[in-house]
Amino acid sequence: MSVTRPHYPFPRGLSKDSFALWLADTMEDPTKVTIPARLLGALHAEAAKAAPREACGILLGNGHDIERISPAANVHSEPEARFEIDPRALIDAYRDARGGGPQVLGYYHSHPAGPPEPSSTDRAMAAADGSIWAIIGLGRVEFWRDGPSGFVPVGYSCPAR
Repeated sequence: MSVTRPHYPFPRGLSKDSFALWLADTMEDPTKVTIPARLLGALHAEAAKAAPREACGILLGNGHDIERISPAANVHSEPEARFEIDPRALIDAYRDARGGGPQVLGYYHSHPAGPPEPSSTDRAMAAADGSIWAIIGLGRVEFWRDGPSGFVPVGYSCPAR
């Protein structure tokens, strides 16, 4: 997956400790996101609809609150084993964010036959930009933050809305 721009200004060249401090200042709780239960259900539905291909899309919201998902076409030449979010969907999402819409918090994709954790391909393609990744697999959704030292698990809650 190629990402053209992080969801908020990301200071390049920080050490692992400096990145952690920057992230903590940027978000109320960088180790947790909130997502409505209906969106968790939508992520499962997108994964089921795309199987045996990988589903993919964009996580939108503000701060650490995921408020919407934006399904996107998987344009990778091997969609059963890899994903690449349609560049038009990314451009549109970033344009909307610049215009006052929800921010691009991260991305989601499914592992049709695997666990909801970053694969070696995910790790190799990650931008280390602080984005949230939601991975759907084996009937679960897990959230991860893509930082300079790799992916770290992120907890989530489903507030009543």
